[in-house]
Amino acid sequence: MTSHEWDDEADVVVVGSGAAGLSAAYTAGRSGLDVVVLEKSAAFGGTTAYSGAGIWLPGNHIVREAGVEDSVELGLEYLTVLVDGRTPEHLQRTYVETGPELVRFLTDTSQWLRFIHTPFPDYFPGRGRFDLGRGLFPAPVERADLGEAVDHLRATVAVDTFGILDGHPATTLVGGQALIGRFLRALADLDTVDLRRTSPVTGIIEADGEVTGVVVDSPEGARRIRARRGVILAAGGFEADADARRERHDIPGSDWTAGPVGVNTGEMITAGMDLGADSDLLDEAWWMPAVLFPNGHSAFAVGLQDGIFVGPDGKRFANELQPYDRMGHALKAYYEERGGYQRVWWILDSRHQIPPSFMQPSPDEQAFREAGLWVSADSAAELAELIGVPADALVATLERYDADAAAGVDTEFHRAEDPYDLFFVRFDRARALHPLDQPPLYAVQIVLGDLGTKGGLRIDEDARVVRADGTPIAGLYAAGNTAANVTGAIYPGPGAPIGTGMVWGYRAARHLAGVAAPA
Repeated sequence: MTSHEWDDEADVVVVGSGAAGLSAAYTAGRSGLDVVVLEKSAAFGGTTAYSGAGIWLPGNHIVREAGVEDSVELGLEYLTVLVDGRTPEHLQRTYVETGPELVRFLTDTSQWLRFIHTPFPDYFPGRGRFDLGRGLFPAPVERADLGEAVDHLRATVAVDTFGILDGHPATTLVGGQALIGRFLRALADLDTVDLRRTSPVTGIIEADGEVTGVVVDSPEGARRIRARRGVILAAGGFEADADARRERHDIPGSDWTAGPVGVNTGEMITAGMDLGADSDLLDEAWWMPAVLFPNGHSAFAVGLQDGIFVGPDGKRFANELQPYDRMGHALKAYYEERGGYQRVWWILDSRHQIPPSFMQPSPDEQAFREAGLWVSADSAAELAELIGVPADALVATLERYDADAAAGVDTEFHRAEDPYDLFFVRFDRARALHPLDQPPLYAVQIVLGDLGTKGGLRIDEDARVVRADGTPIAGLYAAGNTAANVTGAIYPGPGAPIGTGMVWGYRAARHLAGVAAPA
């Protein structure tokens, strides 16, 4: 394809505007490259804007300066044992070793990219784990200080998915809002980066085995944008593709994901595969237990503090307070063992007015009751009838759990024995494990949610998309949930999705900065 056939051009085209995409765009722009960022929706930030924005990057200087004796070596030992060869070990090493370099680069090159250490436990036992260690988060920031840069920042999940406008827009940005807001403000200082909304990419252009640009459905119609050095795909996973979720994950569609509604539908993964890219981990996601809401969507139930989960048989099947991805895997296994989706209920007693977790938004009891998603009764037998489980089984489950709780030991699933189980109850075992003996009892429906899918295009150490034989597709890179994640089926600690995405976005841009532009 000759140059006169292009409608526009840049050194680098980035598809997607979450943390992975903006990390790539900022790095490329700071390296002196012309960058176009193409965001499918009308708002910048992707799923990152909804998140708590933990960033799992062991050994970075922010955490070390906070007094945590972390290191790349400890992080790598912890990760490699957990992943156990499921992904290439050289990629695991590259990820962990690049983390501190990335954090230093960001903080050294922009006054807006600021981070803090906040204690948060890693998710698995083992050497290199930190019970209250390496939590890296964006520093909160006043929205007014960021100016017009955040005029098109994606709103919170409470606003976007559930239409709850109380407190919107927030005057102080935290979590994912702060991370994306800070990136947008830092990018505003670079005149080499062009951010474009409502610009879905509909095709990748290849010539003589090399990716040379993309086709965009812009407000002016289809446009061909040349990428002189390369295209970085950071467009999320396929979490919003209902058919793919049913086929690959055997769940009833896409409504339970925490990702933006209808945005991350996997076209860039499919486009890469059509070009010969290899893929991996398409059966995986960043799983979590979620509370089903009356509108059919679900809310991430992070930081569970009380209650038990029971399935249609009226029995517990896992430690409810374990890290959310591990509980999500337990839910998924529970579904699979029984042939598909199973109705699961979160059983609580009257100690709580709302289900005890850090859920956004909080459930509206009346609306939930009207939808049949919140029921209550004075006894276990009565509650069992309301939720359709065997009464004798639920009575026995509660009797055993209450006896164990009174004795301070969960003989079934070892709840309250791991530091993560105790983190959200301030390490008070009595709060993490106590009898559910204060009627009325109530039940809220739980489903298998996710923070996005984690399977996608296979990449190398420079985030180049590779074929099955390991050879790279020239000019094509992937990061974030568009790439098969280096952590495999494991979620090692808080911020692994964002941490991996930012690292590969950074490495892709660094590599492209060293790629000679065509004459």
